Amino acid sequence: MLSSVGFAVLLPLFYLATPLTIWLLAAFSGFVLGFLMPNIVTSAGLFQDAKTRERVLAIYTLSLSTSLIVGPSLEGLILMRFTLRQAFLYFAPLGVLTAALSPTIRFPESEKREPVKFGQISSNPYFMTAVYNILSYNVPFAILTAFGGIYAKDVFGASYAQIELLFAVFFAASFTVRLILSVKHFEALFNLTYFGITLTLVGLTLMAISRSLFMLAVAFLLLGVPHGLTYPISLIYISRGFEEKLRNAANSFFFSIMMIIGVAVPFLAGAVITLIGMRLAYFSLILPVVILLILIRLNQQRLNRFTAKRT
Repeated sequence: MLSSVGFAVLLPLFYLATPLTIWLLAAFSGFVLGFLMPNIVTSAGLFQDAKTRERVLAIYTLSLSTSLIVGPSLEGLILMRFTLRQAFLYFAPLGVLTAALSPTIRFPESEKREPVKFGQISSNPYFMTAVYNILSYNVPFAILTAFGGIYAKDVFGASYAQIELLFAVFFAASFTVRLILSVKHFEALFNLTYFGITLTLVGLTLMAISRSLFMLAVAFLLLGVPHGLTYPISLIYISRGFEEKLRNAANSFFFSIMMIIGVAVPFLAGAVITLIGMRLAYFSLILPVVILLILIRLNQQRLNRFTAKRT
């Protein structure tokens, strides 16, 4: 609740930002969102019925996909008549709404206990499967978002409008997948996991060998599918593997790993691209994804034994 209020206060302050305070505002915004995001996931996963819980988690990720479409569209309309600074004021009411709704969100019952250590969480095969799964896509995704548009422009001469259309295709595919997950419950998560990783490998290969903007668009389309699959599936793994009182700690550690990857990978990718070029950089991503696929396969056996003991 405090983070929700903090977010509501910080958002309009971007309108008043200076070259110095912009760094502080960005840091504080990241800090409060670090509290908000895992707690929202924990709250969404409090339903006792497994099918309902997993569909609600899928709906949560669907809302994120919706925001990726609606948010930039609204911003584009706003920026047609107003400045970038003023745009923050137009989005400020959403921060106020977040703060107003925060007291209504449910959380697990509080109880006094020792702080949860990472070893307690990482020893659970459900958690490690979720981490391997998200890494198999977050690493390519971090590079795609940072350099995909540059790749399209430098190699294929794409216009800015065409680059936006490429990402529109990407996020539309992701949205469609998450919509399906919101409507239909899937029990066999590993089948979806292997399907998503296979499409990631095919999409990366196509990114590397593309000889036309059309081929590149197909690669973006294919990579949009695992983008829609990977995150909700990882959240479902965590919801299945942890009892309610440990789920928030698991979600928090999970988000921390996601953020580390999101920060570190673009820097490393920039160095790799400088050394070997864009095409080879996309080829080089295939090896770590294959390694993560093998780790998921090996961990599946641990997960099955863990599930058998628990039941």
